Amino acid sequence: MKKLLPYSLIALSVAFIAPEKGLKDYYKNYFPIGVAVNPRMVQPGPDAELIKAQFNSMTPENAMKMGPIHPEEDRYNWKDADAIAEFAQQNNIKLRGHTLCWHNQTPRWFFTDAEGKTVSRDVLLARLKKHITDVMGHYKGKIYAWDVVNEAVPDTGTSIYRKSKFYEIIGEDYIEKAFQYAHEADPSAQLFYNDYNTENATKREKIYQLLKKLKARGVPVNGVGLQAHWSIYEPTKQELEESINKFASLGLKIQFTEVDVSVYPKEHERRERRDTDKSEFTPEMADKQAAHYKMLFEVFRKHRDKITGVTFWNLTDKYSWLDNFPVPGRKDYPLLFDQNGKPKKAYESVVKF
Repeated sequence: MKKLLPYSLIALSVAFIAPEKGLKDYYKNYFPIGVAVNPRMVQPGPDAELIKAQFNSMTPENAMKMGPIHPEEDRYNWKDADAIAEFAQQNNIKLRGHTLCWHNQTPRWFFTDAEGKTVSRDVLLARLKKHITDVMGHYKGKIYAWDVVNEAVPDTGTSIYRKSKFYEIIGEDYIEKAFQYAHEADPSAQLFYNDYNTENATKREKIYQLLKKLKARGVPVNGVGLQAHWSIYEPTKQELEESINKFASLGLKIQFTEVDVSVYPKEHERRERRDTDKSEFTPEMADKQAAHYKMLFEVFRKHRDKITGVTFWNLTDKYSWLDNFPVPGRKDYPLLFDQNGKPKKAYESVVKF
């Protein structure tokens, strides 16, 4: 007589059947598919399982930014970033570092002395070098690519340089110095300049001029990260292809580093919530989002010879930075997985080709 398994064992065996295919499998002949994560997601649970099933690249969303990882001059907070790096290593997932030099989320001590006065160029350069050297040294061999300088180009005006504290105190060569320090700290790491709004023709041209200048000076910049914080209304196929071709013409690797597709019209400045701002994800929005993702990934696949990675900026619609930007408290639905971690229509449009 055939012996029957207890129901609990049957349930257990079903629970451990791996999904047939993840995003990483559909795109294995194209480029790695990544996801931005926080330390909670890499603890045992549904988020960790979804990451392992779908992705073969990861980026820490906040844990390696200057403020979180280096809150005081003589103190580093390695714990959160270490948890992410360890998870990546254990699961054979590539890891991108984000970000070594950025005007936002920089601790106040970085720019001031003990009396609160602005430091000199030499002091700030020394601090920048030490930060980059220490952080890259800590993760050497675990991180294959770094966003070295983030968002150094302004959206408006004619200057190609954002008037950040780094720019004001050091001058335009802080960008060059950051890349030099990064290359010295880990000569095998791929070094990226990372920015947003790169499909806007005016800003794209400024970023292009900056990178062209860096390349002409022999600065060790290997690639450009196009953040890809888009919406269901933008960019057009033509705008996207223009960006890819323009930056590739400089001999740079291209990665789409922070992909999300908001269901609301794109805004780049924070504002107060209005009565007309509803948190909703209608069937029409779902259809538009799926169609937009379909177009985006068609373009990505077409240019697979130029693109070396595509990373989503968070895992599921459960949490996204867009829930509080540009409108505080307005829920957004920008990713391929819903709030329960289930694939959306947009997921289907990305994997069916």
